[in-house]
Amino acid sequence: MNGHESAKFRIFASIPFCTMAEVNYTEDNIRTLEGVEHIRLRPGMYIGKLGDGSHSDDGIYVLIKEVIDNSIDEFRMNAGKTIDVKVKDGKVQVRDFGRGIPLGKIVDCVSILNTGGKYDSEAFQKSVGLNGVGTKAVNALSWKFSAQSFRDGKTRRIEFKQGKLISDTDVIDADASAQNGTLIEFEPDYSKGLFENYAFREDIIETMMRNYSYLNTGLTIHYNGKKFNSKNGLLDLLSENLQKDQIDPLYPIIHIKGHDIEIALTHTEQNGEDYYSFVNGQYTIQGGTHQAAYREALGKTIKEFFNKNQELADIRNGIVGAIAINVQEPVFESQTKVKLGSREMAPEKDGVVSISVNKFVNDFVKQELDNFLHKHPEVVDVMSKKIQDSEKERKAIDVVRNKTLTKRASLNNPKLRDCRVHYNTNHEQREESSIFITEGNSASGSITKSRNAATQAVFSLRGKPQNAFQSNPKRIYENEELSLLHSALNVDESLENLRYNKVIIATDADVDGMHIRMLLVTYFLLYCPDLIREGHVYILQTPLFRVRNKKVTKYCYSDEERIAALNSISDPEITRFKGLGEISPDEFTVFIGKDIRLEPVTLGQDTHDVKKMLEFYMGNNTQDRQDFVIENLRIESEDLH
Repeated sequence: MNGHESAKFRIFASIPFCTMAEVNYTEDNIRTLEGVEHIRLRPGMYIGKLGDGSHSDDGIYVLIKEVIDNSIDEFRMNAGKTIDVKVKDGKVQVRDFGRGIPLGKIVDCVSILNTGGKYDSEAFQKSVGLNGVGTKAVNALSWKFSAQSFRDGKTRRIEFKQGKLISDTDVIDADASAQNGTLIEFEPDYSKGLFENYAFREDIIETMMRNYSYLNTGLTIHYNGKKFNSKNGLLDLLSENLQKDQIDPLYPIIHIKGHDIEIALTHTEQNGEDYYSFVNGQYTIQGGTHQAAYREALGKTIKEFFNKNQELADIRNGIVGAIAINVQEPVFESQTKVKLGSREMAPEKDGVVSISVNKFVNDFVKQELDNFLHKHPEVVDVMSKKIQDSEKERKAIDVVRNKTLTKRASLNNPKLRDCRVHYNTNHEQREESSIFITEGNSASGSITKSRNAATQAVFSLRGKPQNAFQSNPKRIYENEELSLLHSALNVDESLENLRYNKVIIATDADVDGMHIRMLLVTYFLLYCPDLIREGHVYILQTPLFRVRNKKVTKYCYSDEERIAALNSISDPEITRFKGLGEISPDEFTVFIGKDIRLEPVTLGQDTHDVKKMLEFYMGNNTQDRQDFVIENLRIESEDLH
């Protein structure tokens, strides 16, 4: 019985037994959550995951973004050209010099849901926040929160604690030097279940400030003594990011601005495509309708310009691009606003539907990029050569790939012990279909004997797979072991054909096992990234220790669990598992059954760091990596008692 199951057992054991008919269901059971109470109860609906600040998509950064978004909207209404941001000791302060929240409505604007000025399109044109939730979520999820508005020589300051009003100065005369605008201060709530042990990362916040400056030329942001502004918008964004990643553009960045749209692009020697997209100054990390339209328009426009039978994949290979558009009343797919869902530039008004996002982007790119290419033959020559090189490389890989597919078709997969139920069928158990990728015959033997043959397949590796980051695609496709793994997954044509819902990496919890995990994850990121993006890849967690006596056996997955088990069992005997091969098939049945522990392999929302991450961990920078390991090395005690 795992922790979750035992918790359930304790809950149900404390409830007196009764039949369903005996359970009361009255008016007292109906509850309406007042004000921001629902936000505290279900924070994930409003800010995504909570996190501790180690990742850019953690909730504490969403809180900062929600406050700054309001200040950005003021700037976009030509009210205030400077925003001051300070973050120190876990506390945030944001001061803008816009119009200031109307003093009589300041309490409502920061504490009552569905209240705000952005429902009125006359007061806010093309703003990011439209649903009256952002600042309320910050208030609700803060240990302390205050808002102070300055308007025409008057000011009002209010303070909250965990979303509840505790102080209100009412309207008073402001200091003579105070400029109009709004001051927001907050400290994320560190209570249990919210932002426990959080810490802000300077580099993540700096990236956020930099992106705000790229998208709002003329705006200056002061953050902890540093100044952020941009004169050239997306041109600065691409050039600075390419320089940071030490990637040279093949030709000068193409930068074109129009009414409500701005684009930038270049080709590089890198494979694949990389895009930055924004809506109304909001960084849409997961893209959306505008990014999809931009990608499609780039391929079509360049193909029509060259008037050749070129593959779109060859045309776009190596492109690094950025797009920013302004949309009246944008529709995002979540409160965190990381993906645009709008298909129209504006809602229907007076019976007339405005231009679609796809047509707006396509028409602009087709006209402006085509004009640019006609005027810059030096860019055309470089672009043409890059497309030809991509085509040659793709065709060479296709030859190897087709030979590999032909070879696979004539052979059984000797590495695979398949299951009967597959994910790409209509079987009622398709969601349970999984494949364990194991290290060596001993581990695969134990899992094969203890698995559920209906839904659990096993693929056995022979040693360490090839490093996909340091090998060219031709070598990877020629590698028999990785080729057979790819065949087992059945994702050559499309992820829709995936045979297993869960791809589970099952390796020893030692240095070699960790290395194999990294090699496999690297392979998936480079050759089937959607496996990870769509949440199909997992790491199998197996126990490090077994603590038992003649009556009780407990399996421990961490030192904390080991210590707790030792304290709860009399005369314990402890065994340390050094590898999966040491675990008997009977015991493995417990670890891969209903109580299986899986750790999902996830890709952070900001996917532009993937290449840098792979370069650091899987590239040739041996000394840098060695210094990092030495600096972060922890010596764990070998004393099991």
